[in-house]
Amino acid sequence: MRPPVEPFYAMEISRLAHRLKAEGRSILHMEFGQPSTGAPTGAIEVAHRVLDRDPMGYWDSPDLQAALSGLYKRRYGLVIDPKRFILTCGASPALVAALASNFMPRDKVVTARPGYVAYRNTLKALHLTPVEIPCGPSTHFQLAAKHLEEMEEAPAGVIVASPANPTGSIIAREELSRIAAICREREILLISDEIYHGLSYGEPAETMLAFAPKSYVIGSFSKYFSMVAWRLGWLLVPEGEMERVRAFSANMFLTAPSLSQHAGVAALDSEDELEGHVAVYRRNRELLLEALPKLGLTKFAPPDGAFYIYADVRHLTDDSMAFCKELLIATGIAAAPGIDFDPIDGRYFIRLSFAVSTAEVEEAITRLKTWFASRTD
Repeated sequence: MRPPVEPFYAMEISRLAHRLKAEGRSILHMEFGQPSTGAPTGAIEVAHRVLDRDPMGYWDSPDLQAALSGLYKRRYGLVIDPKRFILTCGASPALVAALASNFMPRDKVVTARPGYVAYRNTLKALHLTPVEIPCGPSTHFQLAAKHLEEMEEAPAGVIVASPANPTGSIIAREELSRIAAICREREILLISDEIYHGLSYGEPAETMLAFAPKSYVIGSFSKYFSMVAWRLGWLLVPEGEMERVRAFSANMFLTAPSLSQHAGVAALDSEDELEGHVAVYRRNRELLLEALPKLGLTKFAPPDGAFYIYADVRHLTDDSMAFCKELLIATGIAAAPGIDFDPIDGRYFIRLSFAVSTAEVEEAITRLKTWFASRTD
């Protein structure tokens, strides 16, 4: 019998939003974690040139691997062998490859709750056992070393994410070091989801590689690089394990799209344009952090990075899915229900993505003010 895999409830909200839009409604899409901007100009120009001259095929770009190595040198001061980058069709196949190549059925893998919905469901689909640790304000809505230290039986693995989805919270450097030390001591395999790196509003996020060189690191072009539809990511594999993991990845997914790989090289050289996007997200974040408390939404996870507000709405509902549908129908604002990220306490939370234009955020605030006022009249 196949293990149960829950729906992605934000998809249901999005389908309703698109149906309302087709009926002529004005919709603000804040339900998904995807930039509203397109790929960098240079990446698009390269793609046009490649389409004109190259029939393409199955391929791993050594130029892209070398460019990613350069990124890690610039961002983190780390020297990484380019061959350690396995190029994937986005971050999701990178996660599957990391899990499938390292664990056996029923192995326990720890994740934070709240956390990205696909962690739990991918683990179940691979016949692994997700162990979700409740994480709240006391640990910055993040896994902490003490969680792993206090477990009577050490899990086979742990997935950490910093910045995290849905909260945007970042794990401090000192805590990353402690997590790495506990994992070494207890022989727990570390998988670090770093797809939101580059999107920080205070101190930049640190890579787990600085503390745990044998960890697996997942990266993506979808978030900071604004290339969602290009389906391009990477899995950074420890020394000596590339061939084994590459065998899994190649058999399950072949290669990343060739066109995307060409464009990705140019995207890595588009920092000025991409930092302009970050400036927009920073402004959007400021607007929401100023406006939401005035609406009575005073409790939310600290959005240190990524582009999310994970807000506590328990004073308004204990059914976040119904609340999001009501919000969408009444205001045209599509938000993600917390039950996607936390099957227990998520009924009290919603997630708003601010990876849209500033004008859309301002319009959303106007609509929210009107709606909240009508609910309290």
